[in-house]
Amino acid sequence: MTTFFTDQIGVSHTFEASPKRIISLVPSQTELLYDLGLEESIVGITKFCLHPFHFKSIKTIVGGTKNVKIDKVKALQPDIIIANKEENTKEMVEELSKICPVWVTHIQTIEDNLQMISDFGQLFNKRTEAQKWSDKINFAFLDFQEFMKPIKWIKAVYFIWANPYMVAGKGTFINEMLQLNKFENIYANREERYPEIIIQKMRIQGDPDLVFLSSEPFPFNDEHAFELGRFTHHAKTVFVDGEMFSWYGSRLLKAFDYFKKLHQRLAE
Repeated sequence: MTTFFTDQIGVSHTFEASPKRIISLVPSQTELLYDLGLEESIVGITKFCLHPFHFKSIKTIVGGTKNVKIDKVKALQPDIIIANKEENTKEMVEELSKICPVWVTHIQTIEDNLQMISDFGQLFNKRTEAQKWSDKINFAFLDFQEFMKPIKWIKAVYFIWANPYMVAGKGTFINEMLQLNKFENIYANREERYPEIIIQKMRIQGDPDLVFLSSEPFPFNDEHAFELGRFTHHAKTVFVDGEMFSWYGSRLLKAFDYFKKLHQRLAE
């Protein structure tokens, strides 16, 4: 029976049967597919797919999120490739589409995330599992909103890279997580999603009270914290778990608990 599905960038796909051989090119989506009970169907992942831990020793690594080895992908004979608009390039998606359907997600909000989970449930005949995850995330989301009610907004900046220094801007899932936590992103008014900034101008561009240094993709250290601290008035510099701010999918459930602990740390 032929079924028609439309991905999150509006591309329609046709399947004669539920896809059985999956290649995932996004770490957080690999984790979600596993949590939906699709371990046996996943045949290929990227070198950045860290969760679940045992995958790197039993699944074929097809390259990175930006540079996939086409020959390795072909050899795995996938029925579907799962990609993401931000993580993977348009050129890569077009090239891979010659092999099999490439399903592209586009996650900017919690609603987008829930849509992806629902889509995967439909695509891979895992509707019950997908509904369970959506219910758990929705419940935790409502609980977290209650937790946040007495907490006041505070100005913040979220660094993802150094040399040059780059921050999370608007239209990113990171910015959605900052807003959720009442961290007012001083660079949310920039046009770029990940603008490069001049740190000497931080004071006049918003003067944050919090400077977040993400654990990924750049390995920030105490020297970076010291340097950035010099260009604010009295900002508190905090090392944060980048997976909790930038990984969508099932990881969001763990993120709510992490955020509660983060607010407790900040209040000390």
